[in-house]
Amino acid sequence: MTLVVALILLVGTGAAGLLLPLPYLVAAPGVTVNTVGELRGEPVITVEGAESYEHDDGALSMVTVQYAGGPDHRLNFFTLVTAWLSPTQAVLPEELLFPAGRSPEEVSERQTVQMNDSQTDATAAALSQLGIAYDAVPQVADTVEDMPAHGVVETGDVIVAVDGRTVPTTASGDEELVGSAAVVEWVSSREPGEPVELTLDRDGETVDVEMETHQGDNGAAVGVLIADDMDFPVEVEISVGDIGGPSAGMMFSLGIMDRLTEESLTGGANVAGSGTITSAGQIGGISGIPQKMVSARRDGADYFLVAAESCSQVFQSAAYDELDVVRVETLTDAVDALETIRTGEGELPRCQE
Repeated sequence: MTLVVALILLVGTGAAGLLLPLPYLVAAPGVTVNTVGELRGEPVITVEGAESYEHDDGALSMVTVQYAGGPDHRLNFFTLVTAWLSPTQAVLPEELLFPAGRSPEEVSERQTVQMNDSQTDATAAALSQLGIAYDAVPQVADTVEDMPAHGVVETGDVIVAVDGRTVPTTASGDEELVGSAAVVEWVSSREPGEPVELTLDRDGETVDVEMETHQGDNGAAVGVLIADDMDFPVEVEISVGDIGGPSAGMMFSLGIMDRLTEESLTGGANVAGSGTITSAGQIGGISGIPQKMVSARRDGADYFLVAAESCSQVFQSAAYDELDVVRVETLTDAVDALETIRTGEGELPRCQE
């Protein structure tokens, strides 16, 4: 009798353990939004202040990942195993989306900021690609503690020059780097430890500060966080509901360009893609590509534009054999790829296994 009771308790305890909430997420294919189409009956992208165009065919779709789980809604073992066995889903550590110390509300707020910033950068990149001038004035948003600029450079300072070299603030497609992009490039390109002089406009007063650079993530750095004060000649409105994050930047840029171009960029092709974008038109990698490719193919895409940095992910997707995947590093690459798709002339750049 004692043995039977012990076995029942053991089995019961094991079964209960399988139902305990675990710190993992499930990533699944999400929604797609055609940036040159409509969402809930309204255009996704509208442009005022310049002649804009609507093209009846083709798509330039942003794609999303749908996440389940999180600190407030943890999943049990059975749910995670089901997802792990699915060819279209992935099981991920919870901290990838919810870093330690950040609440779901904080993560949501950050994703909203990233979405807004991506729309601004996408507008800047698109206008620059089209040769439309705009202003980008590099302002100090914050400084990093224990870095040289902390306590020397102040929030709100405008960076006027680096080592006496004036920072260009008008982008027209002719200047390769303007605003913060120029500042970052000019500072990071030197050897860490070398000094740098920044000329600042502080409330109308010119201030020169010199400091030693330290090693940063991408070369020399002084610990200044810069946000460009953008002034565009056109007003671009992008409406995608409650979607957050930075990964639609590339597709936003292409959608804006399509609105400002008389001829359709796609020529009627159904194109989707995912990648961040800088105001200078550099396309960056992003996670969730396998699930996004499934979303794209499910909703009719034939081509998928992916950042070169994300190429390693495309071969993990259940939709890899059903999509024509195109590797891009810059907005110019993406525009060139669309021309190849539209005309059928030339070769498309591919990811290599």
